Amino acid sequence: MPFNIPILLTWLRVAMIPLVVGVFYLPDAWLPMHTKNVTAAAFFIIAAVTDWLDGFLARRWNQTSSFGAFLDPVADKLMVTAALLSLLALDRVADLIALVIIGREITISALREWMAQIGASKSVAVNFLGKLKTTVQMVAIPLLLFSDRLFGFDAHLLGTWMIYVAAVLTLWSMIYYMKLAWPQIRERSSVVARAGAPK
Repeated sequence: MPFNIPILLTWLRVAMIPLVVGVFYLPDAWLPMHTKNVTAAAFFIIAAVTDWLDGFLARRWNQTSSFGAFLDPVADKLMVTAALLSLLALDRVADLIALVIIGREITISALREWMAQIGASKSVAVNFLGKLKTTVQMVAIPLLLFSDRLFGFDAHLLGTWMIYVAAVLTLWSMIYYMKLAWPQIRERSSVVARAGAPK
């Protein structure tokens, strides 16, 4: 397993996940809810910055690796899923929205793994739509974690609208990737059907 600063930053992002979630389990006598909100949002923002920074440094220093390419999206999905589950427990995000976003991540991860096994991973490589979806999520989630007034704006309301936009982009990107993969899925299904047909 390679070890360098970009991979260290990715591991740091994984390590920050329990901090984002765990702060809400502290007794209110230790931390009032407002402080918990600020702390969780700050941890999430720091983790989101490392998501950009590790990729930038890996390309800048020519330290890209297959392990880093595997770990980076796993860390992102764990971070988003953990934050969404916390927001669900706090009743700050709708069940359906969380289900759509988490379900999409599981579906596309499985699709990419299968496409990689058949040597067609480039067909479902990350594109602009996927990056836009991730960006909107990374802005919406800390707003919902903060869930207070921010520079005169209602962070919870703004975060709610943005997470709905993220859900739409999530479905859109899932459909887009499925359409790209569909020729391979159809071809493989036909091969299996022919192999299983009676002689």
